[in-house]
Amino acid sequence: MKETHAANLNWVYVMLPSEKTIRIPLEMPRLRDPDINPCMLESDASIRCLDANNYDKEKCSTYFQKYKSCRKFWHSIMIQRRHDGVKPFMPTAAERDEILGEMGKMPY
Repeated sequence: MKETHAANLNWVYVMLPSEKTIRIPLEMPRLRDPDINPCMLESDASIRCLDANNYDKEKCSTYFQKYKSCRKFWHSIMIQRRHDGVKPFMPTAAERDEILGEMGKMPY
C-alpha cells in the first residue's frame, strides 16, 4: 500500500524578516516574487507584528487591515487591466511603482 501524506511533499525553507526560518511547500516561493505578490511588504509586516506580540491578533489588526486594503486595491487594478485586455493582468513591480508614483500617495 502506498502512503501519501504531507511528509511526501517537497518543502523549501524560507527565512522571514524576523530571522525565523519556516518550512513551506515548494510551490509557495512564487508568492515571494515581487512581480507576482504586490502586497509582500504588508504581509511581512503583519507576520513580524505577530512574532513580536506573541501571536496576539488584536494587537496586529492595523497591519491586517493594511494588507487587506492592499490586496483589494491591486485586485481592482488587476480586474480593470483584464477588462481592458492589458497583459499581464497583475502589473509588474516596476509598473506598480509607476502607478503609485502617479497617485502621489499610498492608496491604502
